[in-house]
Amino acid sequence: MMLRIPFSTTLLAAVVLALVALAARAEDNRPPTGFTALFTGKDLTGWKADSAGHWKAENGMLIFDGKGQDVASEQSFGDFILLIDWKLAERGNSGIFLRGGPQVEIWDPARWWKFGSGGIYPEHHKPLKDADKPIGEWNHFEIKVVKNAVTVRLNDELVLNAYECKFRTPTGPLRLQAHGTPLWFKNIYIKELKD
Repeated sequence: MMLRIPFSTTLLAAVVLALVALAARAEDNRPPTGFTALFTGKDLTGWKADSAGHWKAENGMLIFDGKGQDVASEQSFGDFILLIDWKLAERGNSGIFLRGGPQVEIWDPARWWKFGSGGIYPEHHKPLKDADKPIGEWNHFEIKVVKNAVTVRLNDELVLNAYECKFRTPTGPLRLQAHGTPLWFKNIYIKELKD
């Protein structure tokens, strides 16, 4: 026996779902208390990108088409907490360079080395666990850098615990790596940590 749902109930449910989706999108690119937005969701203000247009702001996201070079923050940072959401295409590969030096890896664990994102390259330090969401879903990093120690949480799971990196300089820009595959970023927030 098929259950018939009145049209008005179906319409109401659709309207509620649309409003929930709009409310969730409205929260994107609004920094939490104590953080500064590094990406407006509207343009590349604050970022250095090549002039070929491979990085662009669209629908609240920073999108890379898989061609061209890295994009870097105009500002340099020392000690900080970085919050950033990201997602990959299948077989994707990227990373977030800290102070212009070592990078926190982002990649499709099914394709690259069979372990998840959040390790350190070029030091080949693996994450503590694979906490990546399925390809095409949004992931959330919280990256904390204090002196040389880097701690990473991926989707609220600890994947790197105060790992001592070999930084070349005490401050530097953040760089989002172009590695030949499409990427999406949003909600890029930073809190600088002062002594």
